[in-house]
Amino acid sequence: MLKLSHVATAVALAVAGSAAMAGEVEVLHWWTSGGEAKSVGELKKIMQTKGNTWKDFAVAGGGGDNAMTVLKSRVVAGNPPAAAQIKGPAIQEWAAEGVLANLDPVAKAEKWDSLLPKVVADGMKYKGNYVAAPVNVHRVNWMWANEAVLKKSGVTGVPMTWDEFFAAADKIKKAGFIPVAHGGQNWQDFTTFESVVLGVGGPKFYQDALIKLDQKALTSPTMTKSLETFRKVKGYTDAASPGRDWNLATAMVIQEKAAFQFMGDWAKGEFTAAGKVPGKDYICAAAPGTANAYTFNVDSFAMFKLKDAAAQKAQADLAAAIMGTEFQEVFNLNKGSIPVRLNMDMAKFDDCAKLSSKDFVASSKAGALLPSIAHGMAVKPAAEGAIKDAVSQFWNDDKISVADGVKSIAKAAAIQ
Repeated sequence: MLKLSHVATAVALAVAGSAAMAGEVEVLHWWTSGGEAKSVGELKKIMQTKGNTWKDFAVAGGGGDNAMTVLKSRVVAGNPPAAAQIKGPAIQEWAAEGVLANLDPVAKAEKWDSLLPKVVADGMKYKGNYVAAPVNVHRVNWMWANEAVLKKSGVTGVPMTWDEFFAAADKIKKAGFIPVAHGGQNWQDFTTFESVVLGVGGPKFYQDALIKLDQKALTSPTMTKSLETFRKVKGYTDAASPGRDWNLATAMVIQEKAAFQFMGDWAKGEFTAAGKVPGKDYICAAAPGTANAYTFNVDSFAMFKLKDAAAQKAQADLAAAIMGTEFQEVFNLNKGSIPVRLNMDMAKFDDCAKLSSKDFVASSKAGALLPSIAHGMAVKPAAEGAIKDAVSQFWNDDKISVADGVKSIAKAAAIQ
C-alpha cells in the first residue's frame, strides 16, 4: 500500500490550495530513452497546438521506481503534477487516497468505453470513474527467434507447443547455439514464468492462479507441470545469464548466438535498431501454447486533482490527446507497442505489430486478454513482489524441488 492515509486529509487540503499556472500541464514520466523521449516530444507538440504549456518532469531509472518515490513526496507535500505515469492496480491504490481527478467528462465525450477493451477500461477506473488514460499496449507473451539459427540447426517452423519447443531446443544445442537467451534478473524470470504458466494451463488457469491468486489453482497439478516446464526452459539457457540485461539477451538472438528469447515487444525495438526485418531476419510468435491468449502491459497516465480551472482544462486536453489517433500512432511506432484503441489503422506498423493488434482484438472478444503479473498489471505490488521473489529463487536454485517451489509461490501469493 501507499501508506498515505495518515496524511490524506492534509494532502486533500494542500492539493485544493495549490494553483497551477494557467494552461500548464506538468507530466511525470520515465520515458527518457531515444524513441520514448521522441514520443513524449510529440505529445508536447500536440498540447502546445492546443495553447497549453508543457512542463516536463522526467525521472530516469529503476523502471519507474525512482519516479514513484519522487511522486509520493510531491503528493504528500500537496504539490502533485497534473499527470503521472502509473499503471495497473497501483492506479486504484492512488485513487483510494482521494488524490486523483475524475476524467469521466473527457472519457464520455471521447467515447472511451467503446474504444477500449473492457479489461483495459476497468483498469483505468476507480469506483466506476475514469482516473487514468491508457497510452499503449505491450504484448508480453512473445517468443523472438533468429531465422538463420533455426535453419542452421535444422529446425523447420516455429514451435507451437512446449514439446515442440524442447525438441527444437535440443537440435539447436546440438548445432552449437544457445537455445534460450535470458537475462537472469527477477523480472525477466517472472516474464518467462508467466508465459510458461499461460502455455501450460491456458487463459482460465492463468486467471485463477496469477490474477485471482486462488490457492486451489496455485497448488494444483497444473502449477506443478508449469514449474517442471519452467525448470526445463532454464536448462537451455547459458551459464553467463545471471545479471544480464534484457537487451543484451536480445542482442544474442540478433547476433546469431542464441535462437529464442521470451520477452515483451519492447525487444522489437532492438531488432529494428539493428536493421533487422521481421519475417526475414527474425520471427515474432506467441510463446508455446499461448497463441490464443494475450498477456498485456499497458502504460497509462493517472491525473491528479488540481484546483485551477485553466490547469484542469489543460489536463482534460492532455487526457484527450493521449487517447487521440495522432498520438496513439506516432508513440507506438516509436515504442514498439501497439495502440490501445481498438479502431486504429495499422497500415504504418510492421508485421509483428499487425499480428499483435489482430491477437489483441481477438483475445479481447474471446475473454483471453490477460493482465501481465510480471509487469505490474495483475495484482497489488506487495503480492507481485513476493511471488516474483519466490519464482526467481526457484529459477536460480536447482536444489529447490518442484513441490517446494509450488508451496513457496502459493505462500507468497497469500501476502496482502
